[in-house]
Amino acid sequence: MPGGYRERARRLTEPSEVTRFVTSQTGSETYISHMNTLGIDKAPSETRVVVAMSGGVDSSATAALLVGEGYDVVGVTLQLYDHGQAVAKPGSCCAGQDIHDARRVAAALRIPHYVLDYEDRFRTSVIDDFAESYLRGETPIPCVRCNETVKFGDLLRTARELGADALATGHYVRRRMGPNGAELLRAADESRDQSYFLFATTRRQLEFLRFPLGDLAKERVRELARRFHLSVAAKPDSQDICFVPEGDYAGVVEKLRPEARRPATSSISKA
Repeated sequence: MPGGYRERARRLTEPSEVTRFVTSQTGSETYISHMNTLGIDKAPSETRVVVAMSGGVDSSATAALLVGEGYDVVGVTLQLYDHGQAVAKPGSCCAGQDIHDARRVAAALRIPHYVLDYEDRFRTSVIDDFAESYLRGETPIPCVRCNETVKFGDLLRTARELGADALATGHYVRRRMGPNGAELLRAADESRDQSYFLFATTRRQLEFLRFPLGDLAKERVRELARRFHLSVAAKPDSQDICFVPEGDYAGVVEKLRPEARRPATSSISKA
């Protein structure tokens, strides 16, 4: 672990859940459960957390905060669509320059980092679904579909295979334990709230997920990134749909489904 990161985290962060000691009695036996800041009954150094690193400031700051708190952090970046097409596209994510940025941050934090090729899964579950939805006259939200299928489906399974105790992301939402288990709440900074995009997240997935930025404002996250000396501290946020160049939705649908341009044939017979 880089010298100074843990001390910076101690000075700069205000954890949403402080370390707790919970005591209970069963007959004459007393035991103490030591919960870490992620609500897991392990010391941070014994808690492996996979961080989904998109190459942006939010996921990078998430990784830095967890490293600073002493967790066993592993960074994972998903390559979701054609690398060559994305290199020159500003404001995208999960391809091209973003993968390079995630790798640089992981190297600076001295954590393992893996790039996983999920292009086929992303095309089938998200891009093809996007085109089919438009042809049905619907208005698809591919970011929701991506979270539902690729990130919180396939990636969550991969995190477990890596021996992780939790999967952390840079989303601006909060997770709390309720009477029936983990619950999803809006972010403290409602102007950055992303709970809408995670509405399809299941309770079982929430049990494994963590969102360290849920109590922080965006500017606070950028400040933390600057204090941690992350190269992406001033990087602009991703915009629009990552696989739609210049916001040309019709062009993407036409490319994926050329038959969509053909006018429908009329079945009305003449009198």
